[in-house]
Amino acid sequence: MYDKAATQSLAQLAGHQHGVVSTTQLRALGWGHGKISREVSAGRLHRLHRGVYTVGYKALTQQARSLAAVLSCGPDALLSHLSAAWMWGISTRFPAIPEVTVTATVRHARADIQVHSARTLDPSDRTVVEEIPLTAVPRTLLDVAGAAEGHVRWALPRAKRLGLLDLIAIDSLLRRSAGLRGVARLRGALDRYRTRAFTRSTLELDFLRLVERAGLPRPSMNLFVCGYELDAYWSDLRFAVELDTYDYHGDELSFEEDRMRQEDLKLAGIEMIRVTGRRMDREPAVVASRLRHLLEQRHKTIPR
Repeated sequence: MYDKAATQSLAQLAGHQHGVVSTTQLRALGWGHGKISREVSAGRLHRLHRGVYTVGYKALTQQARSLAAVLSCGPDALLSHLSAAWMWGISTRFPAIPEVTVTATVRHARADIQVHSARTLDPSDRTVVEEIPLTAVPRTLLDVAGAAEGHVRWALPRAKRLGLLDLIAIDSLLRRSAGLRGVARLRGALDRYRTRAFTRSTLELDFLRLVERAGLPRPSMNLFVCGYELDAYWSDLRFAVELDTYDYHGDELSFEEDRMRQEDLKLAGIEMIRVTGRRMDREPAVVASRLRHLLEQRHKTIPR
């Protein structure tokens, strides 16, 4: 018998869940085993995984495949590892087999889903994106680091560019994750992101000390040239250094203004490079060596 209310409830649920539903959810709507079997036979439900169906005929998105895998693994399951990295935008590749983490013991391997077992999952490890339960970014990065050494090299820079690299949250996770695969690897990879806070004044002092220790000619500081304030400027060489506080500029306007500034100086015959506080902190000898080479090169090529 056609149950209009139940059918409408199913359509509403499926609409919020990328077109997929679980047996548990169907039963909560009042659908018994017989009703589910009849809908499958009629072609209105299509089995995706054990206990999970797609409603009607439609092309499945990666989000639908992700949620279907999570629903098939139980109420506490989370999309994880490379699948979660794809959901966060940290990875551009969705794995051929969805990856899911559960807190129960995995007794049998599955061909359709790669199921990982975690001893515990803290509430802060869990979140929901686009109706899909998945691991929070810190846990995702830990899982990715544990999967392969090379993964963390691309995951962290992408997470940083997306504004997802929360060192406080990651440190909290690492403190309670002793013994888990990937902890040492992730902690080591984060070292490059742990630099002291730089201000404009400390940057300038650090740069002048670097120049003096290297025996290079001292530049003028904060000099206005061609309408711009230059952080460090060798007027005889028409060569400038811009001292950057951040590796990435936070908004589109700043990004465009920085490029226009560099173009205007180039048109005025002034060569300019950028040096970050992070580079001076991590590799001062390399910065000094490259700066010496650039100044010598400029001395040879500038018109006299």
